[in-house]
Amino acid sequence: MPRHARGFDTEAAHAHLARRDRRLAAWMKRIGPIAPDPRWRKPFDPVDALARAILYQQLSGKAAATIVSRVEAAIGSDRFHCDTLARCDDAAIRACGVSGNKLLALRDLARREEAGEIPDLRRMSVMADDAIIEALVPVRGIGRWTVEMMLMFRLGRPDVLPVDDLGIRKGAQAVDKGEAMPTPKTLAERGERWGPYRTYASLYLWRIADQAGPAKPAVKRSQD
Repeated sequence: MPRHARGFDTEAAHAHLARRDRRLAAWMKRIGPIAPDPRWRKPFDPVDALARAILYQQLSGKAAATIVSRVEAAIGSDRFHCDTLARCDDAAIRACGVSGNKLLALRDLARREEAGEIPDLRRMSVMADDAIIEALVPVRGIGRWTVEMMLMFRLGRPDVLPVDDLGIRKGAQAVDKGEAMPTPKTLAERGERWGPYRTYASLYLWRIADQAGPAKPAVKRSQD
């Protein structure tokens, strides 16, 4: 099986998108090149990343970071795994500020890790994007968007377009000067011209959405 590299040539991606999409190219020139993400080269544990994604859901970055630090203190580790999570009972984890639904999601993730259902980095390196999504979305509390963020920011896959992401849709609306945000289906069709570098296009669309809208303070994300 072919092995997928973590990361891609951002200069080649920039040149490709500039050729293929005149409207996007105008924004790219205004924003400037986007450098490779240093996280593409850093080792990480998918189980730990998914656990953090669960804990960050529907919370501000600051609140989520506080809860994560409490859970780390409770389990005596800065890595979430089936063995470290097993150090605390449900009541102890709930006392850290973890909701009941998130606790169930963490327990389901740990159970699936023990059963060998969560691919590690070595296995992911020979899996297609859709295969990784298919393997991880059965985990309680993990949806397609969460896995797409892992594919983009941790695995450095070059051709991911999160069509359900609000920021991506707002950015596409600004590029095309649309009266309304494109639907996910329309955005998927619009994004076909960006392949095989839809990840790089997505990075620009987020920045375009930020520039086109009111300024927002930066917050810590689960994939940081």
